[in-house]
Amino acid sequence: MQPGCIVSFRDRHWVLLPSDNADFYQLRPLTGLTDEVVAVHSRLSETLGYTFPEERLATSQFPAPTPDDISDAARAHLLWHAARLMLRDGAAPFRALGRISIRPRLYQLVPLLMALRLDPVRLFIADDVGVGKTIEALLIARELYDRGEIRRLAVLCPPYLCDQWEKELREKFNLDATVFRTSTISQLERSKPAGQTIYEYYPIQVISIDWVKTDRNKHLFLQSCPDLVIVDEAHGAAEASDRNSNQQQRHRLLKEIADLQDPSPRHLILLTATPHSGIESAFRSLLGLLKPEFRDWDLRSISEPQRDELAKHFIQRTRGDIQREEAWDSQQCFPVRDSQDATYSLSTPYEELFDETYEFCRELISKSESLDDRKRRVRHWGALALLRCVMSSPAAAATALEKRAMPSTPPQEEEPEAEPNFSPFVFESSTDLTDDENPTPPIELTELHLPDADRTRLRKLAKKARNMEASGDDTKYERCKRIVQDLLKEDFCPVIWCRYVATADYVGNKLRQDLGDSVQVLTLTGRLSDDERRKKIEDLDPNHPRVLVATDCLSEGINLQEMFNAVLHYDLPWNPNRLEQREGRVDRYGQPKRRVKVVRFYGKDNPVDGAVLEVLLNKAKEIYRTLGTFVPVPEESESVMNAIFQSLFRRPRQPAQQLTLFDDDEQIRGFHELYDAAARREKESRSRFAQRAIKVQELKPELEATDAVLGTPRDVELFVLSALQLFNIPYRSANTSLNCYRLTISQNIRSELPPAIQETLPPLKAKASRAEKGDQWHICFESPTPEGATYLGRNHPFVAALARYLFEEALEKGKDAKAARLGVLRTTRVSALTAILLLRARYLLTLPDRPPTLSEEVLVLGKRIGHPSPDAWLDDAEARRLLQEAQPEQNIPLAEKRELAEVALKDLCVHDWKTLSASGPPHPILHYLATKLTQRARELAEAHKRIRKAASQRVRELSVAPQLPPDLLAMLVLQPVVKR
Repeated sequence: MQPGCIVSFRDRHWVLLPSDNADFYQLRPLTGLTDEVVAVHSRLSETLGYTFPEERLATSQFPAPTPDDISDAARAHLLWHAARLMLRDGAAPFRALGRISIRPRLYQLVPLLMALRLDPVRLFIADDVGVGKTIEALLIARELYDRGEIRRLAVLCPPYLCDQWEKELREKFNLDATVFRTSTISQLERSKPAGQTIYEYYPIQVISIDWVKTDRNKHLFLQSCPDLVIVDEAHGAAEASDRNSNQQQRHRLLKEIADLQDPSPRHLILLTATPHSGIESAFRSLLGLLKPEFRDWDLRSISEPQRDELAKHFIQRTRGDIQREEAWDSQQCFPVRDSQDATYSLSTPYEELFDETYEFCRELISKSESLDDRKRRVRHWGALALLRCVMSSPAAAATALEKRAMPSTPPQEEEPEAEPNFSPFVFESSTDLTDDENPTPPIELTELHLPDADRTRLRKLAKKARNMEASGDDTKYERCKRIVQDLLKEDFCPVIWCRYVATADYVGNKLRQDLGDSVQVLTLTGRLSDDERRKKIEDLDPNHPRVLVATDCLSEGINLQEMFNAVLHYDLPWNPNRLEQREGRVDRYGQPKRRVKVVRFYGKDNPVDGAVLEVLLNKAKEIYRTLGTFVPVPEESESVMNAIFQSLFRRPRQPAQQLTLFDDDEQIRGFHELYDAAARREKESRSRFAQRAIKVQELKPELEATDAVLGTPRDVELFVLSALQLFNIPYRSANTSLNCYRLTISQNIRSELPPAIQETLPPLKAKASRAEKGDQWHICFESPTPEGATYLGRNHPFVAALARYLFEEALEKGKDAKAARLGVLRTTRVSALTAILLLRARYLLTLPDRPPTLSEEVLVLGKRIGHPSPDAWLDDAEARRLLQEAQPEQNIPLAEKRELAEVALKDLCVHDWKTLSASGPPHPILHYLATKLTQRARELAEAHKRIRKAASQRVRELSVAPQLPPDLLAMLVLQPVVKR
């Protein structure tokens, strides 16, 4: 018994799979999937087999169709689709595509092809925000997993991204992942068996990098490190100064993973949209994880051979790059981003509040001139934080001013000696997305002991802010409300981004009151856990208008593109990277709407907005127009704070007028020079590392070859629509351009469906009184799908259940089944009696030092009956065309159908197929089949080697062997129409 053969066991037929353990047989049901494999101990089977013959494994053969199975041709065609859609271990070079629940774009396969040409895989994917780096990395992981080249996988990511990775693994790649973090580790330890570590027991892991980087947890992880490690937000693990101990710990962890050699080097994939922070040594420290020599290369004078070597490991593409690459494809990769500016004017009360707060801050700064540099910077941070709160919202202003007016508790005689790091309270970090509370620490420490007169001023300012909060004097909010109402009228569902929790709560509550019950208004901030935020989004009704008010805690970690399609920046970020992170939540791969809208919202007479626009955002926008991507702010918070501080406080200003910058502002000009230099470096880097080795057009033939084995989205559509008719499920077209339909599923229809299919339908939402009418299920066969629609790909549970049921029923019920194994028709498409065969072929793929893997495909062969010569066999393309296009043109009596079927089965020597061997039996029919499958195995081996370009000696020795005989799933007999 060889792996791939058919065996009988316990009165059932099974496929014998390769096994790592010689003591066990791995068996998959003949009509089942890989996740239904059972293991049978060989000695137990042999021992019990003496007494109970059904317990002994014995070689068997796939049951051939008989004349009793005759039905119509359309049902034979349905069985072909069902058999292909049941394949999971496809024989085509890209094995992962048979198991995933999405249809990746060609450009997303480029990193996969790069990875397959590396051994070990060391890859740095630095594509833009929203391009789909998660999908690109998991395609590689799924492919290596299905090839048997990895057994365990770990994703290391920031804690707020753990749940998102787990969801992507489960929903799109059908991999059940376990999340490792502080809150789950105790339960995981209790659930594992004794003698194994959690890293050995759980094969698919999503781990908080900040949890595993510590000395307490790191060593056990390294001892049992999985075969493949994916690192998200890798820029946060670049080598850093000693002051940034967290980043240093992350880098040391990755360095130790990259250095592991026992039992073999680990595969490592790094992901980030911002690979280069402007610090060359930090960037090279990440490249050094791919290959140690990369760390020492001078990237500004890199040679052409070095560039070619680095290009094998590093890929960085903007959306513009990808759209140019896929310009030949009519389908749009990304939505069109409609960006616009919207302004408001301060009301008189708001203007007065700002002016008085500004004067107070100016006095504080004036008093700090005699202090040392450290204390002066603390006051600068405090002044900027207070002004930022005041211009965010009356609620944020009141929270900050009330805190500021309170005496210190307990009073302190002097400030702490060490300078606190207050930058996250004012300048948004690129990595920490939970810093959305009001910045009270820098404000409180700005002046520990205020005189009573100042406290009185602050109490008055706080009261003014509270009065504004309760009145209609907030023109910023009123203008925002009108913009939101306009967006809703245009069928947009916006995300309103706020800087502080107080502002988000304030805006959310007011919108909830003003928009009424007809619009869902959800507020999400860092005060909620990741699970709570995700649950609240999932609870939204996709069929009703909705508005999300959020802080930057959501600008990474939760994909919003399925529920939202517009962005309004209520508070302008002080870090341009956050601007792209926010907009990238809705403007990304998978956005079903063809156009998204982005509103940059600011005050015409708001001095804080004016400074930020001129110093930061307009400059960032200018660079984006030039490069097609955002460039990280140079030196981040310190230089930004100095430039904005200069704009706000180092020049005369007039109330109620937006500040403008002057050419002689030395600090601001210096900051812009730094930013321009960073943009030049980015442009040079992109030119230097442009991905020229692999073009997406090169992947098209490989994807077409995979589609020929597994079926295209169009094949899935034809199969499902045919099955819906057989099961009497009514449907109508909902969007012909996108292949979308609406199914009507009543309780009565559900009750008549097989239980396995019932379980895959969405829950019945209609009330009991409407049960007869039924619910509408909006489905689509193209991805991304329109809002509210479910994507039905080949691995969707509903499609898989239909295919499985029809295939099993055809084997069990013969002519009474909905899908037929034998059909006979009379047509003008042939000139001689012809048989079209549906064969399921199995192959063993073998690599040195690796267990073999089994792959399958469904082949369509055609033969003219009564012709023994090799010329009797049809070209494969012609056989497939006849299967798809031949239609019955005359009726044939049942008795004649049976006679024609018997003639064809006898001519094909079906009952002698068990004697097939690669050496080639003497009978010409059997010889042709053996030769055909052997040649197909050689083609598959060449295809596997071609996409990997013989990455190693192991790949060069790859072999593919057919496992004979193939399964004759079905046969369609075509009789020519006799012309009178």
